[in-house]
Amino acid sequence: MPKPASHFVCQSCGTIHGKWAGRCDACGQWNCLVEEPLGHLDATKGAKRSKNPRVVEFVDLGGESEDLPRTTTGIGEFDRVTGGGLVPGSALLLGGDPGIGKSTLLLQVCSRIAQTGETVAYISGEESAGQVQRRARRLHMARSDVHLAAETSLGPILDSLVHVRPDVVVIDSIQTLWSDRLGAAPGTVAQVRACAQELTRFAKKYNSTVILVGHVTKDGQIAGPRVVEHMVDAVLYFEGEKSHQFRVLRAHKNRFGPTDEIGVFEMGETGLSEIANPSALFLDGRDNPASGAVVFAGLEGTRPMLTEIQALVAPSAFGTPRRAVVGWDNNRLAMVLAVLETRCGLSFAGRDVYLNVAGGLRICEPAADMAVAAAIASSCFDIALPSDTVVFGEISLSGDVRPVSRSDARLKEALKLGFTQAVAPKPHKNTSDMPADGIALITIRTLPELINRVETGQELHHGRESGRKAMRAA
Repeated sequence: MPKPASHFVCQSCGTIHGKWAGRCDACGQWNCLVEEPLGHLDATKGAKRSKNPRVVEFVDLGGESEDLPRTTTGIGEFDRVTGGGLVPGSALLLGGDPGIGKSTLLLQVCSRIAQTGETVAYISGEESAGQVQRRARRLHMARSDVHLAAETSLGPILDSLVHVRPDVVVIDSIQTLWSDRLGAAPGTVAQVRACAQELTRFAKKYNSTVILVGHVTKDGQIAGPRVVEHMVDAVLYFEGEKSHQFRVLRAHKNRFGPTDEIGVFEMGETGLSEIANPSALFLDGRDNPASGAVVFAGLEGTRPMLTEIQALVAPSAFGTPRRAVVGWDNNRLAMVLAVLETRCGLSFAGRDVYLNVAGGLRICEPAADMAVAAAIASSCFDIALPSDTVVFGEISLSGDVRPVSRSDARLKEALKLGFTQAVAPKPHKNTSDMPADGIALITIRTLPELINRVETGQELHHGRESGRKAMRAA
């Protein structure tokens, strides 16, 4: 019986199927199986062992090793996320929504690196060379010594890179490349995997830094097989709301640096500019205190950052109340609401709850629990918290408030921006976190204590008795 000449590959997870089906059995996605021709046989099958085997050399785990050389781009926020600069011989994958500014950021990175004397190559597969040149003139980078090309075939690209031997290579984007060794269409799992593997091999062999741009799906994940993320040394995401001018560069994987650092940029007419003090920018416009608005003292990597959390509790017009969240985890909000109802006696039946993180920033750490609870309580009672107060702390299901890491850095950042009061849990016993001089620390042990302080605190005098009675449940 003749062997089949093709198979079906899931474009979401890369699982191979013998026949077409409407749903992938591995990942559960629908209408994602694409027919691809069978490639060459696996080289490991039927291979004979060499008569002169090559022995792997083992070294001591505690041996001395040289520090990794890095190429600094001159863009402080980009270097912060990558761990201090680009490492020669590494491969990076940059993803983000369409139109968020990935090409603009990388063009600025290429221009800065070229000014230091390094050889830089920018290969565009989505735009023509004229389009990239017009963008460079708009960004005042037309005189940068960057090798520019527009090509999608992998063979000529690799031949040109071997001839030029650039220090930094940008491929925009990996989904547009195709190799003539495969019969699959560009953008399929087989093509993306093969092209990424060849480019990563080039980076290791010729000690160049290769930056790959990747498309994202509707869920925000980089399109293509997940094996590409395992091939590269770093995976970066460029995030932000198109309605806001702020952009956040975040590392999800980094073999040469931390994965919890972020870089903040502002999009303008002349490209992206660095934000040296993101806290002051995210808090811009807070003139008068309003109910439901609380300033959260967060931590992004090693950088403390203050941002405003806004909450609104309103009567529901439908039978099922809405829970709308922007910039925070929806499941985390459901947990905080459940604790508020069970432990604090607040009732949200028949009431919509809206939560928003100002400025388009996305918060991931659990230290924002207490700030979210304070914002919801402030909106429930229609009581405005003082404008010089910051809140942070983690909430447990029992209603207790747990301490968070690096409280001293959060308080120092708040003091630097003019805040004089902080509502936070008691610091860890075995840590050196001490309140900063000049800022009053109000320690909270349980969530009911926080809600009671928001409702009846002496410094909170903007409350309304009707709002208290409506929201307080026996």
